[in-house]
Amino acid sequence: MSVDIGSFVRDIPDFPKPGIVFKDITPVLASAEALDAAVTQLASAAREWGQIDVVVGAEARGFLLGAALARELGAGFVLARKPGKLPHETVRAEYLLEYGTDALELHSDAVASGARVLVHDDLLATGGTARALCELVEQLEGTVVGCAFLIELAFLNGRQRLAPYPVASLLSYDGE
Repeated sequence: MSVDIGSFVRDIPDFPKPGIVFKDITPVLASAEALDAAVTQLASAAREWGQIDVVVGAEARGFLLGAALARELGAGFVLARKPGKLPHETVRAEYLLEYGTDALELHSDAVASGARVLVHDDLLATGGTARALCELVEQLEGTVVGCAFLIELAFLNGRQRLAPYPVASLLSYDGE
């Protein structure tokens, strides 16, 4: 039986600020069937890009599916965290959000030179977070094989910002 993952995504208007429609994935995570379908489908899409050694997930929601996705792919999982949250030497990249600016860091030894890396987050909006993750991977001499998302807000054109990296998303929304 096929699971309609989109039916588990809840819209929260005016969060985190007026005019933003937040896509709440907690119902996906709370359903064993929807969670399994999301991880299975993301892994299936990512396998089309060949061997994946490491999945890099963005804080914090990229951790939720990212670790499960890494396990499904037989890959390691690397945390991309907000500045000052990782205890070892780090590399850093700053980026723009659809409603502000931020930065992410990786441990400087988190990605081996030549490692094939899948960048993952729950949501692709403007592409700033994922592009920063790609830059971090490349600073560490890893190879970004693709970027995989549960949700894509297509009207924000984040996919174009990630060119030339391949992009996969399970759900795409063309309007707010």
